[in-house]
Amino acid sequence: MKNKWSRTLWLAGLFFVFSNVWAARQVTDQLGRQVTIPDHVNRVVVLQHQTLNLLVQLDAQESVVGILSSWKKQLGEHYIRLAPGLVNLPMPGDLTQVNIESLLKLAPQVVFVANYAPPEMISQIEQAGIPVVAISLRQDSAGEANKINPAMTDEDTAYNEGLKTGIRLIGEVVERQKQAQALIDYTFNARQQVSTRLQTIAPEKRIRVYMANPDLTTYGSGKYTGLMMSHAGAINVAAASIKGFKQVSIENVLEWNPQVIFVQDRYPDEVNKIQNDPAWQAIDAVKNHRVYLMPEYAKAWGYPMPEALAIGELWMAKKLYPERFADVDMQKAADAYYQRFYRMDYRPAQ
Repeated sequence: MKNKWSRTLWLAGLFFVFSNVWAARQVTDQLGRQVTIPDHVNRVVVLQHQTLNLLVQLDAQESVVGILSSWKKQLGEHYIRLAPGLVNLPMPGDLTQVNIESLLKLAPQVVFVANYAPPEMISQIEQAGIPVVAISLRQDSAGEANKINPAMTDEDTAYNEGLKTGIRLIGEVVERQKQAQALIDYTFNARQQVSTRLQTIAPEKRIRVYMANPDLTTYGSGKYTGLMMSHAGAINVAAASIKGFKQVSIENVLEWNPQVIFVQDRYPDEVNKIQNDPAWQAIDAVKNHRVYLMPEYAKAWGYPMPEALAIGELWMAKKLYPERFADVDMQKAADAYYQRFYRMDYRPAQ
């Protein structure tokens, strides 16, 4: 076994010695690290689900030779219809761990990891001769870049600029710079159209919203989900009390008394639970039948995704203020986005 492992390391090392002879590019990842990568990158391993989703949208999935083991859980079991080739790819690690022997067998030129990947994991990969690029989709202040729940003085700027930087960085690594800029332009132009329709709603008139996840978990301040609500004209009722993704109590929700409750598409059973649980019946959203299951493209995650900004916030705003978006056909809006970046019409998962 030891001889086999030594031979694997020797072959991998030989590959990287020759491949890096032509490495002439440097990129700065979202941990602020200078990373040297080959001139042409066409073999990447992706150990972060947000980056995997972005590579699919940049039409660069043919460059992906390995993925994180929890990709179905993170992206949803129906994501495979958007990128069928993922089902056959090796899984040499996950968000916070890597099997270095399995990774080396794939001979990647770059490994993408999450910003909160353990430093020892990043070091282990780099010591094997493989460049590591960390992605956060945030613009962080000093000392916060490697955290899951960072301190932010301006959440909107941190996520807006961080998403743009992250998309450009991923596009630069896999040589999809034009596609990356097109994705950024489409996303933020679409968001601006929603903002324009909502700008006359006074703060005190905005609808109070709660994001319901299983086991009474929700998103407070410091996560993109709260910004999603804000850009859709809502007030996140949990934002003033909690930071990040946390569990709350039914007493908290009763006190907040949201007018609308949203449930992420990956938790459809939560809608029936909320509607039928006696403990929830005094809440305005339940009494007025305003508990909504979000579509797949809304992606109300703690981290931003372009489709969430471009069409997810539009869907949410239309649910909250239907009179202001009466002319909007969400199927057409979703089709336009999916045709452009997934190369297919949008069809809800069955």
